[in-house]
Amino acid sequence: MALVLIAGIACSSDSAGSTPAATEEPAATAVPRVTSPDGLERVTQTVVLPPMMPVHEQVATGAPKIVEVRLEIEEKLIEIAPDGTKMWAMTFNGSVPGPMIVVHQDDFVELTLVNPATNTLQHNIDLHAATGALGGGDLTLVNPGEEVTFRFQATKTGVFVYHCAPGGIMIPLHVVSGMNGAIMVLPRAGLSDAQGQPVKYDKAYYIGEQDFYVPTDENGAYKEYATVGEGIGDTLEVMKTLTPSHIVFNGAVGALTGDGALSANVGDNVLFIHSQANRDTRPHLIGGHGDLVWERGSFDDAPQANLETWFIAGGSAGAAMYEFKQPGLYAYVNHNLIEAILKGAAAHINVEGEWNNDLMEQIKAPGPIN
Repeated sequence: MALVLIAGIACSSDSAGSTPAATEEPAATAVPRVTSPDGLERVTQTVVLPPMMPVHEQVATGAPKIVEVRLEIEEKLIEIAPDGTKMWAMTFNGSVPGPMIVVHQDDFVELTLVNPATNTLQHNIDLHAATGALGGGDLTLVNPGEEVTFRFQATKTGVFVYHCAPGGIMIPLHVVSGMNGAIMVLPRAGLSDAQGQPVKYDKAYYIGEQDFYVPTDENGAYKEYATVGEGIGDTLEVMKTLTPSHIVFNGAVGALTGDGALSANVGDNVLFIHSQANRDTRPHLIGGHGDLVWERGSFDDAPQANLETWFIAGGSAGAAMYEFKQPGLYAYVNHNLIEAILKGAAAHINVEGEWNNDLMEQIKAPGPIN
């Protein structure tokens, strides 16, 4: 066993991408919970690149399932800023963050982790949704050229971080090199508000906030390295300062703005899942609110309502839902505005629809002072 230190869309009618219909809260049943995978149906989840979510049902149908997921590790040079700054990222499936996994409570996740021979380092996976063996980290350490498969039952509902945790100083190094993602475990009856009434989302987006620690040379220019291993020593020294060089959404400054901006329509209920595997953050939707917010990530908790800004603790994920009521450009930011504007932790949502003057209207245009 490896020594591992603990560190902190389109779907069906009950799925993201559909218009929610009014439904009554499902009645409680006395059906015992499934605790064994024996005889359960197997399904393969096709993971997709963030900010998108895999196709999924919002309300589970039938018995729990064995959900097969395959994640392939890729060590790659990525560009993280418009000025051309590059760094060696460690990734699940080539993206920062890694893909979102979506299951329902009591499903079994059967995960295959692949470390191709083209990589140079050991890797594993610690899923905060899993119980035992350091979140799976103690069962999944793979060398280049190896793969491993393990299974766990998703017993807790909510949104959870997963990350690489190969041991010692390599844990934070891998995490801040982009090797993290999230898993959403939905209640079998779907999401509900504080009164227990079911709620549906039309779209869901996954935003992974990432702090990077890129070394600089004597002139203050960001350094670039030929291999993933060459820059480890310098990067560790920057990490010790606890001062990130970049704080970004989805792997790069501007990744979710411009051509990468998110989209919605007036009337859409949009679920935002936000993860930060290392540092605290404070999401805020400029021009909107958190209608329903699961700040600590647990769907067993009643959501808070009508928040202006919410808090995501380092090493966790949270979820917030908002119904867009006006068209236009919205900014979703880390409301440490220095980190949003100067470091890069910002996203845009382009919302289409008809303007409602009853909600907001310009009474007098800018002009000379009377």
